[in-house]
Amino acid sequence: MPSKKALIRRPGPRLAEGLVTHIERESVDVDLALEQWEAYAEALRTHGWETIEVAPAGNCPDSVFVEDTVVMYRNVALITRPGAATRRGETNGVEEAVARLGCSVNWIWEPGTLDGGDILKIDDTIYVGRSGRTNTAAIQQLRAVFEPLGARVVSVPVTRVLHLKSAVTALPDGTFIGHVPLMDKPSLFPRFLPVPEASGSHVVLLGGGKLLMAASAPRTAELLADLGYETVLVDISEFEKLEGCVTCLSVRVRELYA
Repeated sequence: MPSKKALIRRPGPRLAEGLVTHIERESVDVDLALEQWEAYAEALRTHGWETIEVAPAGNCPDSVFVEDTVVMYRNVALITRPGAATRRGETNGVEEAVARLGCSVNWIWEPGTLDGGDILKIDDTIYVGRSGRTNTAAIQQLRAVFEPLGARVVSVPVTRVLHLKSAVTALPDGTFIGHVPLMDKPSLFPRFLPVPEASGSHVVLLGGGKLLMAASAPRTAELLADLGYETVLVDISEFEKLEGCVTCLSVRVRELYA
């Protein structure tokens, strides 16, 4: 049977120094952030995910946002080259973790830059945001790695938010959800459902119709509950101050076999 594993990385002592690009900087409570991270990890475990803690990267303030360091497709891991040079030290521990899981490992090479938060996978379609962190050279490299495996890669412009998944994710039935003011071209996404809150754009599919969501999006949670989904809310306020969301705090791996 396929096993559900999630890579996570504990927030480091320099978390409050993390980058902000599209929002005003706010003071981050590092102790509260650790409590929120532990609750997030427990929510994954409660709903059937085995959490695998990646080695800390204490000198990298943004290292808790582990999703940005690797893109998974089937059993292939593509180690990214983050768009912010200060984040490139984050990838080593993640590379070691996916190798231990038995993944085939590939890499993004200079001049390519790619953040995993710009990747949204729907079945065999990979949407990739062309953003301030992900460039055309990296998208070409991503195509070269994943298209021979059967993936279809679709490039999407991203200018209003940090990453593609800052603005849009998808429900289990393939319906895209997003906050329209944050999106460049909502028309690029078929079966699109607008949501009322910016933080409601992000859901993690836990399985069985359950969605992990930020507690800061109660109206979106109510909307999705009315559609028949079970919403699991977690408070990630300290990470939201750093443009973080529920998707970027883990890397979900579904297609490895135990």
